[in-house]
Amino acid sequence: MTRKLLTVLSPLAMLAASCGQSHAGDSPPASAGQTTAPFAATEFATFDEPWAMTFLPGGKSALVTEKSGKLILWDGAGKRPVAGVPVVDYGGQGGLGDVVIAPDFATSGIIYLSWVEAGEADTRGAAVGRARLVLDGQPRLEGLSVIWRQSPKVTGRGHFSHRLAFSPDGQYLFIASGERQKFTPAQDLSGNLGKVLRLLPDGSPAPGNPFADKGGVSAQIWSYGHRNILGLAFDPAGRLWDLEHGPAGGDELNLVKPGQNYGWPLVSGGDHYDGKPIPRHETRPDLAAPALNWTPVIAPGDMIFYTGNLFPEWRGQALIAGLGSKAIVRVGIEGEGAKELSRYPMDKRIREIEQAPDGAIWVLEDGKSARLLRLTPATR
Repeated sequence: MTRKLLTVLSPLAMLAASCGQSHAGDSPPASAGQTTAPFAATEFATFDEPWAMTFLPGGKSALVTEKSGKLILWDGAGKRPVAGVPVVDYGGQGGLGDVVIAPDFATSGIIYLSWVEAGEADTRGAAVGRARLVLDGQPRLEGLSVIWRQSPKVTGRGHFSHRLAFSPDGQYLFIASGERQKFTPAQDLSGNLGKVLRLLPDGSPAPGNPFADKGGVSAQIWSYGHRNILGLAFDPAGRLWDLEHGPAGGDELNLVKPGQNYGWPLVSGGDHYDGKPIPRHETRPDLAAPALNWTPVIAPGDMIFYTGNLFPEWRGQALIAGLGSKAIVRVGIEGEGAKELSRYPMDKRIREIEQAPDGAIWVLEDGKSARLLRLTPATR
């Protein structure tokens, strides 16, 4: 049974939300005077610590990951566990992560998963695997194989990132790899921490990567100098963008280009948690600056570029799931720049955002008993 919730925003709430962005040159959201949200939210299910979801062809069912290590097939009528999921190292920010379907899923049935696996001496790192999803009888994964690993494995339980995105032509798999709260690996081209990687669907380095001549792990690297990427998506023009957590301030939206250094931990829009300052982006014009940054932070969970018909005025814009900001943040793209346009308070931390084939927007709250909500235009 579903339950409908109409989100109502007061002018004061919208004004407060607009103050979350203070990047020089940015203007307040254009909708600061808006009194009601443009969508109604309908609850369909609840999950425990969900992290990601993806719709299967047709949009009648979806796969949802729960961080503790469960993959769930949801079809609107109920939830069924999927067997054959890998063992995950669960704790902190670690566990089962992203899930995407292969570009040829309709014929191959292949899906891709990311998760955190344990190593030796209390180390761990993210991994990506692919398997065939079998839906007859008990849903299950067959032939699961690991195609990529974070290198090196290190101690700690943070900044795995492990978001996945296929290029629009389906030829390349992009993986976000966090710097694991170790700072300097983001600048080290001999490892793949703090990087965006471009691979072939089988996990091998894609030909033509900018550091292919270095061989080894370096041949995977597309861009570097990243901190903790939680959003990775292509815009309608086919350009790749990432969304990453800053330290104390300085969350970033970046247009990701091959071979570019995005500066972490050399520069940032924020400072260290102990108050120690970090040089700002403008001090290093040789490094790629973000298209947009936020201080105070929005603490993003995920992002999409909207392409549907239910909200035609949002086409081509980024919709961001906000964790710390407990909001959906709408961002307009202007060439290679970006500007926050609106922020819609959601009352709960929002972990995941997806667009269904019919143009509806689906969001997953964060944490225990997290609701799966379908957002459709509000009745005026």
